[in-house]
This record gives sequence, structure tokens and C-alpha cells, in this order.
Amino acid sequence: MRRWLVGVPALWLVAFFAGPFLLILKVSLSQAVVGQPPFTPLFADGGFRGSLVNFAVLLEDELYVEAILASLALAASSTLACILLGYPMAWAIAGAPKYWRAPLLALVALPFVTSFLIRVYAWIGLLRPTGFLSALLQSLGIIDGPLALVPSTFAVALGMTYTYLPFMVLPIYASLEKIDPALTAAAADLGAKPGRVFWSVTLPLSLPGVLAGSLFVFVPAVGEFVVPELLGGPGTPMIGKVIWQEFFNNRDWPLASALAVVLLALLAVPIALAQRAGAPTAEGLR
Repeated sequence: MRRWLVGVPALWLVAFFAGPFLLILKVSLSQAVVGQPPFTPLFADGGFRGSLVNFAVLLEDELYVEAILASLALAASSTLACILLGYPMAWAIAGAPKYWRAPLLALVALPFVTSFLIRVYAWIGLLRPTGFLSALLQSLGIIDGPLALVPSTFAVALGMTYTYLPFMVLPIYASLEKIDPALTAAAADLGAKPGRVFWSVTLPLSLPGVLAGSLFVFVPAVGEFVVPELLGGPGTPMIGKVIWQEFFNNRDWPLASALAVVLLALLAVPIALAQRAGAPTAEGLR
């Protein structure tokens, strides 16, 4: 039984992660050609024909470096915004009466009932110069003319924060809900004020949820394509958008595959750091 429990997930990872990754890595080491498939074979004439030239191009061309840095910056800012917004929401839900928690969690997950594209297009309607937000600010006399917030980097960050906020709230709530109330009560009995109880007990014990939520937000946000395409326009060269252009517009599969490999390598760093950080426990607070 134990072999099945370990073997089935391992087989799944090999089939749907390791296999596709090795294929992408193979293409990234080849050269683009006009044909089908649009890349040279990795082994030809009895020898190895792969090279790292595509990875060198990524380092030399400012477009790709800018796309990578912009993706990391936007993903990090969206993750931070999700933490600042999601932690109070999760804390409020965890502190609510039990009969209110399920409805509140349902409200957090309610956006997933509608189509992702519809939700992004709704933000276009809100942020465009003739949209609701611009009209409201003009009616209040805050601005004199139409306010164009889309396309912009701000709109991309806002859209990504809205899209991935539930992925931050739910893990933090799960960590907060598991905290033994006796710990906070004991800290209060010992004279700790509510602020000290939060910083010394609640926050350290909820860090596993914060780390998990940060990964759930940061990892997909780095490779996000739809939100930058619709809310950012051509001025937001995120790496997911650049990969799409290289694959389908330029037909340069090796370079796009090299970008995908670099993206995976970049995402492996925060995942490894989060795992190494570990999870604070009650034992560590004694």
C-alpha cells in the first residue's frame, strides 16, 4: 500500500512535469529553422548538436532582461499587496463566529464562479477613461478630465492582486484557524497587550500560511499572460507575454523554450527558500 501511495504521485510528476520539462530543455538547446518542427534536432550525424546560444541571447538582449525583471517586480509587488490585504481578511474570518466562517470563505472564493476573462474585462470597464471610476472621480470634483488607468503597469498590478488574493486568504486562514486559543489567552494572562500577543504569538504561528500563500501568488504571477495582455498593453513586457510572442508570432521555439527554462529556474529559488525557512511552531516560541 505504501508503494502505491508513493509511486502514484511520483509517476504523476514524471509524466506531467519531468517529461514536459525535458522536452522544453531539449528544444531550448536547439536552433530555430523554417520547417516542421521549427527547430534543429539535438542529435544529428552521430553527434550532439545542442548549444547554449539561446540562453546567451537572453542575457545579451535588453528586451528579455527587462521582461524577466518586470515580471519579478510585478509578481513581488502583487504578492506583497495580497499579504497586506489578505492577512486582515483571513484574521477577521478566523475570529468570526463559527456560523459566519463558511459564508465568509464562500465570499472569498465567489469570484472563481465566474470566468477569469470576464473578471479581467470587468476591470477594463472600471479603469478605462470612460469607465465607472473615472466618471465617479469627475463627479466628485477630484479630477477635471478622464482618467486613463488602463493600459498601465498599475492596472496590471491591480488585476493580479485581485486575481490571486483568494490564494493568499485561504492558506493564512487555515494557519490562523489551527492556532490554539489557549496560547493567546496565556499570553494575555501574562500581561501581554493585544499588539504584543499578535506579534509574538499569532503572527509567528501563522507564518506557514503566509509562506504558502506567497508561493501560491508569486509563482503563477511571474508567468502571468492574460492580465498583462489585457490590462498592460505593449508597455508591459512580462515574461509570459514574451514567451507567447516567441512561440506563436516569431516561431522561435528554441528561444521561447530557453525563456521557459529560465522562468522555471527563477521560480525554483523562492520555493527552495520557503522550504528552507521552515514553519514556526509552538515549541519554538517557548
